[in-house]
Parts: sequence; structure tokens; C-alpha cells
Amino acid sequence: MARAATTADVFNAVAEPRRREILDVLADGERPVNDLVRVLGLGQPQVSKHLRVLREVGAVEARDEGRQRLYRLNGRALKPIHDWVRRYERSWEERFESLDAVLEEIATEEEDHDRNDNRHGEGDAPR
Repeated sequence: MARAATTADVFNAVAEPRRREILDVLADGERPVNDLVRVLGLGQPQVSKHLRVLREVGAVEARDEGRQRLYRLNGRALKPIHDWVRRYERSWEERFESLDAVLEEIATEEEDHDRNDNRHGEGDAPR
């Protein structure tokens, strides 16, 4: 099966780790390209290429301010990802609750074991 174009939708666009890094940085607010280059440690052409893809799917918007172009996150474009992930949230919560119960049971067993050891003198100084 042919792979969908990177710019077909936001899912494909954010599949690339560097683009997710750009989104992470932009989550803190608007940034010019030079800031992104510095923060990410990438070359300006690479950052611009990734920004172009993110703009094409609407995940990033740009505005000109003087001689600079400022980029900002467009959270509305990421909503399909959020909606998709939410479908699995209940499953994760149930698993985490189960894990919490198991961990609590283990901790209780360890406390009981330590109390029994101390009552029988095993917690005393070496013999």
C-alpha cells in the first residue's frame, strides 16, 4: 500500500520526530525561525522545511512582524490527534488503576513482612 503524503493530514506531519520537537517549542509561544534553529540545533533549511509541512496541514501559523516571520502553534489543527488519543484514555486509566492496586498490595506485603521480621528478632543486630 502506498504511504500517504506527509502533508495529507496532521497525523502524517507529526509522525516525524523533529516536527514534534518544533511543536513542543512552539507550545510555549511564538518564535522566529532563528530561535527554532538555535533551540533545536538544526540547520535553518531543515527547520524551514519542517515548518512548511506543519503549515500545510495547519498545525503551525505564521505572521510577519517587521523583517521577521513568527511561527505559532495552531492547536485546532491538532484536535484530530487529541480526539483519536482520547479514545484510548479510558483503557489507560483502567490499566493504571490496576497497576496502582498491585503496587499497593506489594507495599502492604513488604510492610507486613518487615513487621514480622522485627517481631522475631531478625531486625536486630547481627549475631
